[in-house]
Amino acid sequence: MMAFIEPHIHMVCRTTDEYRAMAQAGCLAVGEPAFWAGYDRSSADGFRDYFVQLTECEPARAAKFGMDHYTWLCINPKEAQDVAFARDVMKLIPEFIDRPNVLGIGEIGLNRNTSHEMTIFEEHLDLAVRLNQLVLIHTPHLEDKLKGTVMILSALKNRPDLDPCRVLVDHCEEHTFPLVKEAGYWAGLTLYPTSKLNPKRAGDILELYGMDRVWANSAADWGDSDPLALTALACELRRRGFSRQETERLLLENPETFMGQSPKFRKVSSR
Repeated sequence: MMAFIEPHIHMVCRTTDEYRAMAQAGCLAVGEPAFWAGYDRSSADGFRDYFVQLTECEPARAAKFGMDHYTWLCINPKEAQDVAFARDVMKLIPEFIDRPNVLGIGEIGLNRNTSHEMTIFEEHLDLAVRLNQLVLIHTPHLEDKLKGTVMILSALKNRPDLDPCRVLVDHCEEHTFPLVKEAGYWAGLTLYPTSKLNPKRAGDILELYGMDRVWANSAADWGDSDPLALTALACELRRRGFSRQETERLLLENPETFMGQSPKFRKVSSR
């Protein structure tokens, strides 16, 4: 068993048995960014209830298995097409931002690369700067990923008020990972059965580019996904000859380093 942090997973979708299985596999902490609920919510009040779930209910569930639970707040890109609605949701964030498990703003970004999505992405960045928060960014799926990643990086380039070390661009793949790293941001590798990466592809990327400013995650949600995906990646890396120390660096030390930029994060590796 190897200790690890699952820095991007949607535990509102997962069962208590899965919490138990993750803890037994060595998971010490989880990060849960706000995202789509499997349907478009009809009112900002729905998001208020969701933010309560992320800041009260899920930390209590995780604690039963000795796991720390952290979250990120936003309106996700998939529901950001309606700008007026998105702004109503964003007005709720300052009410919750000081809660003890909130690390920042996320997962923000793009879904279909529309101008309205970009407007709300930019306004989330404004909020992160104003509230001095870390930023977690979602890049689009499949055929929209490269275009969306370039759009996101272009927008970030125009934000000298935003420290690149405090921004993580997630769901990177072979064609977007080097762009994110060259721009100076943290990059996330997501293991997901039906899109994104499998352990072999993630291993190829790590062999080519190394582990600096990288974390790995499952982003397990309502769809076909695996909350223990990081254990499969650990096995793949060890098979390739990565040392235990290198594997632990990726799966424990790196997420600690990024998330630890928030004073609310409690280091777990030294406990």
